Amino acid sequence: MLNNLKNITQSKSFHICVIIIIITIIVFIVGMLVLKYNVEGETNMPFELSKIAIISSQEGIENGEEGTKWSFDVNQSNDIYIYINKNNKYDKLEVIKEIVIDNFKIEGNNNENIKIYKPEKNEENVIFKYSDENIVQSLEYKGDIKDNIKDLKISNQGGIIAFRCSNNCVTKYKSDEEEIKHNELLKKANIEEEILKIKLSFDINICLESGKKYNATINLDLPVENVIEEGTSKIEFTDLSNVVFKRINN
Repeated sequence: MLNNLKNITQSKSFHICVIIIIITIIVFIVGMLVLKYNVEGETNMPFELSKIAIISSQEGIENGEEGTKWSFDVNQSNDIYIYINKNNKYDKLEVIKEIVIDNFKIEGNNNENIKIYKPEKNEENVIFKYSDENIVQSLEYKGDIKDNIKDLKISNQGGIIAFRCSNNCVTKYKSDEEEIKHNELLKKANIEEEILKIKLSFDINICLESGKKYNATINLDLPVENVIEEGTSKIEFTDLSNVVFKRINN
């Protein structure tokens, strides 16, 4: 019997079977690691998202139409603030080179009028302004000594970046009233919240001076609930476990 076993173990077919089993185990382990990475992404990044804050509001823009005292195109805007913090558990020194926001995808009833705006640079007391020169397809925040949202700068050790997703000209509103409250325009125009709904997705790329680059996709449902009734509504997300970062460059 020992001779038979020895003959089997020394046979070419046995060696081939062993090799196939080993390769199968390796492929299985690699597959599980890839699957785990696709689900969890990077688990110890130098920098991480700590919070996303959204402020939804409404504003009337005078359109110059005559016949009434007031004539507005009513915009529903969503100001999005993304907080990026240094990961204190990461034991190596890294510096942010730039944060790039791109690959915007927008789904909404008023799709052709939904625009992305960068912060307004020239007017001191205004963070966002409805001007064509501020409409962008992507944003690039450069790493610097400290944050400056209006100049598209972020502290190289973590800070805040922001942009606006605006649903322009949702409706028109005309009135001869003596006084107009902009935060009531959607309500006065009898707009339903369903009409305002937007699905927004975009990529965030954290690029470091060392050459490392991390990428994730963020999905948001806009606007924040009750913007019609409240005029301005806010929400903050701190559980961002659904945002999965993957390393693009080593």
